[in-house]
Amino acid sequence: MPTQRPVPARLLPVMALAASLAACSAQAPTAAEATAAGTAPAAVAASVDVHPDVHRFAIGSARAAMLRDGRIELPNDGSIVAQGEARAEVDALLRDAGLPAGSLELSVQALLVREGDRVLLFDTGAGNASFVEGGRLPAALQAAGVAPEAVTDIFISHAHGDHVGGLLDAQGGPAFANATVHLSRPEWAALQANPSQQALAAAIAPQVKAFAPGASDLVPGVSAVAVDGHTPGHSAYEIANGPARLLYLGDTAHHHVISVQRPRWTIQFDGDAPLAEDSREALLARAADTGLDIASPHFPYPGLGRIERRDGGLVWVPGG
Repeated sequence: MPTQRPVPARLLPVMALAASLAACSAQAPTAAEATAAGTAPAAVAASVDVHPDVHRFAIGSARAAMLRDGRIELPNDGSIVAQGEARAEVDALLRDAGLPAGSLELSVQALLVREGDRVLLFDTGAGNASFVEGGRLPAALQAAGVAPEAVTDIFISHAHGDHVGGLLDAQGGPAFANATVHLSRPEWAALQANPSQQALAAAIAPQVKAFAPGASDLVPGVSAVAVDGHTPGHSAYEIANGPARLLYLGDTAHHHVISVQRPRWTIQFDGDAPLAEDSREALLARAADTGLDIASPHFPYPGLGRIERRDGGLVWVPGG
């Protein structure tokens, strides 16, 4: 059993909020969760939910949770991630991070934020997409105490299937019937023009509220961050609550080691690879230099932590 470390003074306000959340759910945090709270970023409080696919935390006074939908396993053969790079160099990078070199795993998760009368969901998981071992988001949302009809706003980073698959229910109708669906205008145009997404576009069209890339105050406390190159209108989102800030990365970075430590290595999923690499490097550097807490849908669950500068480069440090 690890030794409990003292909780820094800067974390006392969020620890108090975590305690109140625990009381509401009638569940006490485990010893491991209490220990994790001692190293959580300033905007993030410890998890107080024992459900395996729900990790509760706080952004200032807002209640939040990372909801796990599933996982994607990719080959480590240079065909998708680190395209064109020497296998030995990729393997060495993984080994230095304590990871196996046989394959690459990406988590698939969404961010839930509750503040006042708004219930916000950032991306919706993969639904029944065949390339994902997933489909757990509806149960995770229920375990978090939120019914689909209670979601007021959905923020889509981009229209790839592992982010929009959960927008439709099993009957092909809107899964979140009362929600406004926010995504950038270029991304909405691209989704509508995609022959394979016509049914999705038609189903959600009455709910869509498209915005100009990088628009601020989409709802109170939520601003878009244009991250060009991955898709025509890919967006990250910055969530502000009092002094607390959380940056939801979307697909700015896919793998928590390769994408962060080698942001200029090409990944097959980027539509305009050189532009995406510029955007990835710039946003990760900004997160490191400003101390922003981040949430990533593809980093190891629960995908919370920070980007830090080390030894002349960038690394992801999990926490929260």
